[in-house]
Amino acid sequence: QVQLVESGGGLVQAGGSLRLSCAASGRNLRSYAMGWFRQSAGKEREFVAAISKSGDMRLYADSVKGRFTISRDNGLITGYLQMNSLKAEDTALYYCAASSAVRNWEDISDYGYWGQGTQVTVSS
Repeated sequence: QVQLVESGGGLVQAGGSLRLSCAASGRNLRSYAMGWFRQSAGKEREFVAAISKSGDMRLYADSVKGRFTISRDNGLITGYLQMNSLKAEDTALYYCAASSAVRNWEDISDYGYWGQGTQVTVSS
């Protein structure tokens, strides 16, 4: 089992920055790919970014490319999502997820472990 806890969300003005963290406990997170997803009111959960087990491969949704950066510190088994140039449309509940055998990084069903989410609100 892997337990994930997100933190770092909050209220920020448009153009500002936030850094989300995903702290993991349980099994060795170095064996899991990590992803970030988000869900805004009335919409389905959507892919934001993902990073491979070793950290050498990353994938971003087009909507956040160039503004968000995903990273991980395997020594501390923690994942991060640095969010810059935030827009009102980035407002959502952000979830961290982990997968031991992901095939499609953008597919929610490929991730077996999820955190409870951290709220990000961007005011315009």
